[in-house]
Amino acid sequence: MNRAPLPLIAAFLALILPLGGCDNADSDVLNGYVESETVLVAATSAGLLESLSVQRGQNVKAGQPLFSLNLATLKAELAAADAERLRANATQNDLSKGKRPEEIDIVLKQRDEALAIMKHAEQELERAGKLIKSKAISQAQLDSATSAFNEAAARVATLEAQNKADSLGARADQITAAHADVHKAEQNYIAAERRLIEAIPLAPADGIIDDTYFNQGEYVQAGKPVVSLLPAGNVKVRFFVPESRLNDFPAGEPVMINCDGCPAPVPAKVSFIAPKAEYTPPVIYSVGSRDKLVFLVEAEPDAPSSSLHTGLPVDVRRVTSP
Repeated sequence: MNRAPLPLIAAFLALILPLGGCDNADSDVLNGYVESETVLVAATSAGLLESLSVQRGQNVKAGQPLFSLNLATLKAELAAADAERLRANATQNDLSKGKRPEEIDIVLKQRDEALAIMKHAEQELERAGKLIKSKAISQAQLDSATSAFNEAAARVATLEAQNKADSLGARADQITAAHADVHKAEQNYIAAERRLIEAIPLAPADGIIDDTYFNQGEYVQAGKPVVSLLPAGNVKVRFFVPESRLNDFPAGEPVMINCDGCPAPVPAKVSFIAPKAEYTPPVIYSVGSRDKLVFLVEAEPDAPSSSLHTGLPVDVRRVTSP
């Protein structure tokens, strides 16, 4: 079997050993990458996309309109809800007041007429009582006069009771039902008003438009995202820490983040530590770390940085080295 000369083997080892040690040349540096969490903006109602006010990559400010659905139907629903609210309130007020003065006046006039009839019937009854004694009329005629007086008196009593009732409001159960109708109408109006407002969504925070999913004129289902927004504060760095160094990165620990395109290190603080270990993810495989168990740690920048783009590989160091 042929063997390589010893001088050649030594030269070969001299070349590869430094390369093998490069992985741990700076043990203070940990590998990671930038992760971001987008916000999906949708409308709560369905409709045609009337306008799209932003495009991919555009910077937006909090409160800036992003898109608008067709508002004709929603405005009609709001108008109908408002009309129903006014009707319910009017009904409630009407029940609490009793009948109108004009209606009460009619009953009073009817009562006055009935009083006049009763007075006449009373006079006729008195006359019949005198005539019966002299046998100028029959008992049947007296009974008829008595009946006429009783009917007139009953009519007066009925109209007096009606006038008293008309001066009062409606029954308690009717007023309770009217209150319930008013509450329901108010809630329907608030819901219609909210749907109209939510059909013109505003940016919840400063950020960048990550993507748009519909074009103007397309039909959008309720709850379907139209715009994806990356808020400036929704960027974090994920890196992986060996078990032996986990205590060096407690929650709140300050770290410095660096990348090839970063003009200066970005300060951040540890915000999350995974409860379970895992093998080094393939995204940061290296010769010396592929078989090691590590813990996922997340850090959030102290302030938004334009240098940290999603997926960018980064190096992470503690502010104070161990």
